[in-house]
Amino acid sequence: MKMRSFCLLLFVVLLGFSLVGCSCARQAMKGEETPPKAPEEKKIVAMEEKTEVAAVKEETAPAQPQPVAPAITLNAVYFDFDRYNIRPADGEILRSNLEWFKANPNKKIRIEGHCDERGTVEYNLALGQKRADAAKTYLMNLGVDANALETISYGKERPADPAHNEAAWAKNRRADFVPLP
Repeated sequence: MKMRSFCLLLFVVLLGFSLVGCSCARQAMKGEETPPKAPEEKKIVAMEEKTEVAAVKEETAPAQPQPVAPAITLNAVYFDFDRYNIRPADGEILRSNLEWFKANPNKKIRIEGHCDERGTVEYNLALGQKRADAAKTYLMNLGVDANALETISYGKERPADPAHNEAAWAKNRRADFVPLP
C-alpha cells in the first residue's frame, strides 16, 4: 500500500513538472518573450572622493511621447447641382490639399469626378469628368505638376451616400483625391 501511494505521489509530481514545461514550450512557440530582467546595477565613482564607490540602480527616465505631426490628408471638394465650377470654400480645400503635394513631391494622385443619381449615365460621366478636370486645373494653377495628376469620371456609379434625397445628392456631387501607389 505504501509503495502504491509513493508511486501515485511520484506520478502527480512528474505530471506537474511536465505541464509546467509544456506551458513554457507553448509560450516559446507562440513567439512570446520572457519578461525583461531587472536593470543592472551600475557602479559610479564619486568625482571628489575616488575611494568611495556606490552601487546605484541604473535609472531610466520614462519615455516622453514624441509629438506626432498631423497626417496630411487630401479632402474632397463638392459641387452645386449641374455645375463643375470650383466654389470659393472648395478653393480653400484645394489650397490645403496643396500641402499634401509639398509633403509628397514624388507621388501622383487620381482625381475622381462624381455626380448624384439624377441625369443619364452619359450626361453624368461627362459632368464628372468636367468636375475632375476643374479640380486638376485649379491645382495646376497653384503650381502642382500636371504629371502628378490624372483624372477619371465615375459619373453616378459610386455614390458616397446611397440615399435618394438632397442631402445625399450633395455628398455625391464631388471630386475625390486618391493617392496612387
